[in-house]
Amino acid sequence: MTTLQSVPALGTHLASGSLPSRAETREQLSKAAYDLLVIGGGILGISTAWHAAQSGLRVALVDAGDFAGATSSASSKLLHGGLRYLQTGAVKLVAENHFERRAVSRQVAPHLANPLTFYLPVYKGGPHGAAKLGAGVFAYSALSAFGDGVGHVISPAKARRDVPELRTDGLKAVAVYGDDQMNDARMALMTVRAAVDAGAVVLNHAAVTGLRFTRGRVTGAELEDRLDGTEFGVNARLVLNATGPWVDHLRRMENPDAAPSIRLSKGAHLVLKRTRPWKAALATPIDKYRITFALPWEDMLLLGTTDEAYEGDPADVAVNEKDTAQILDEAAFSIRDQQLSRDLITYSFAGLRVLPGGPGDTSKAKRETVVTEGRGGMLSVAGGKWTTFRHIGRTVMNKLAALPGHPLAQDMEPISRLPKKLPLPGIANPDAVAHRLLVDGAAPGPRMSADTARHLATHYGSLSFDIARMANENPALAERIHPDAPEIWAQVAYARDHEWAETADDVLRRRTTLTIRGLATDEIRAGVESMLGDRG
Repeated sequence: MTTLQSVPALGTHLASGSLPSRAETREQLSKAAYDLLVIGGGILGISTAWHAAQSGLRVALVDAGDFAGATSSASSKLLHGGLRYLQTGAVKLVAENHFERRAVSRQVAPHLANPLTFYLPVYKGGPHGAAKLGAGVFAYSALSAFGDGVGHVISPAKARRDVPELRTDGLKAVAVYGDDQMNDARMALMTVRAAVDAGAVVLNHAAVTGLRFTRGRVTGAELEDRLDGTEFGVNARLVLNATGPWVDHLRRMENPDAAPSIRLSKGAHLVLKRTRPWKAALATPIDKYRITFALPWEDMLLLGTTDEAYEGDPADVAVNEKDTAQILDEAAFSIRDQQLSRDLITYSFAGLRVLPGGPGDTSKAKRETVVTEGRGGMLSVAGGKWTTFRHIGRTVMNKLAALPGHPLAQDMEPISRLPKKLPLPGIANPDAVAHRLLVDGAAPGPRMSADTARHLATHYGSLSFDIARMANENPALAERIHPDAPEIWAQVAYARDHEWAETADDVLRRRTTLTIRGLATDEIRAGVESMLGDRG
C-alpha cells in the first residue's frame, strides 16, 4: 500500500479541461442571470438540470453537501421494474419502470449498469406459494417484453449452485427473474457531468441560507460556501426545490406557514464481505408486501432494506442496532448463518425515501413523484425512484413548460423534441474498455491489473482511458490505494480535477468504494486529503 509519506508526491498539475475553481464558479453563479436554479444535487435535481440544460435553458445547480451525498447514494443500487408493485395491481407502473430500466441499462448508461439475475425462494410456510410466484415472475418478465428472458421456476439444487449460501431447509422451489444493478453514486456523478456538458453550472458544498424575492416571487437564493464560508447569491427566473428529505424546510423559507407535504421512510442496508462467489441475487418475501434483498455488489454482499417511518432530522439518519438486527434476521430466512456473521460487515448506510404526505403503512405507499408550486412561485419536486430518474426530469420539464404565463416555454426546446435516450458520458462496452486497458498496459509503463481494468471500465466507461493516461505519466498514480481494493491513486486525482471532489468523503464514499469496503483507513484518508489539497 502507498505510504502516507509518498502521497504528496502523487499530486499532478491540473490536466487540460479540468474544472474551474470554486471561486471562479461562485463568480459565474453570482454574475449571470439564470432561467432555472435547481437547489438539491440528488438524482432528481441532477436529472432536471440535465434535461433543462438540454432544452436550452440557462441552468444552475447547487447542493449543501456533495452531489448524491444523501439518499441518492444510499439506495439498494437497483434499476428495477418493481416486482412488489404487481401485488397492488400497478401493472402500468411496472411496465413504465421496465421501459426506463431498459433504456438506462441498454442505451443511456450500459457502462454503468449490469444485468442481474434474481432468485426468489419459496419456502414451506412462506407468504407466497410456488405457483403464485411463478406466475408473478412470468408476468413481470412479460411486462419487460421478455428482454431479460422468461420468468420461470427452478429447483433448489440448481439455485444452490449459483448461490452457495442459499438456505435449503424447507425450500420448495425458486422463481427466477431479471433486473439491473448499478453504483448509484457513480451514475449520479455521470449525470452531473452530462448536465455540465449540456451547459449547466454546478457547485456542491454550497448551502442555501435564504431565498431572494422580487415583488413576492422567488427569484433566486442566498448561499454560503461550506468550505470557506464565502457568501454569494444566484438570480434566477425560476427556482426548483429538489432537496429530497429537506423539501419542506426550503418550502418554509418561501412560506413560513407552508403545511408539510411529505413523509419520510428510512431504508437501511448492510455491506458484508462474501464468503463465496454468488452468480445471482436473492429477493426473499418477508410478508405479503415486503421483500428483503441479498445482492452481490462490488465484490461484496449488500443486504436490506428496512422500511419504517422516520421523523427526525434528515441529516441524522443512520443505521442503528435495531436496523442491523432486523436486516440480519430477515436475511437468515434464505441465507446460511456463516455468511451473516457480524464480523463480515464492512459498512452500513441508511437513506430516506420521500413519500407523499398522508396516513398508511410506508411499505405500501407508492413511490410517486409530486410537483407542487408555492405561493412565491417556487416549484418543489419530491419522491420517485432511481429507476425513473430520466422520466422525472422530463416530468418536471413538462411542468415548467405549462406554468401560467409560460415564462420559460418560449426559451426552451419542447421536451418531446429532445433526444429520447441521450447517453451519459463515457458510454462504451465495458468489456471492450477493460480489454483495451489491459492491452495498452503491455506498453511501457505500469501494467494494470485485471480487476482494476474491470473496475475502471464499469465505473467510468471510455473515460477510463483518461485515468490510465494519468497513471502512465506518473507511475505513483498507478499504485493501488489499498491492496484489497481495485482503485488506484489516479482516480483520486481524477476525482479532484474532473469530478468536483472536495473532501475525503467525496472521494472515499462516492467516487470510489473504499469506505463501503471498510478500507478507508486514517492513513488513506490523510493521503486523499493531501492530494485534494494539491490542485496544481
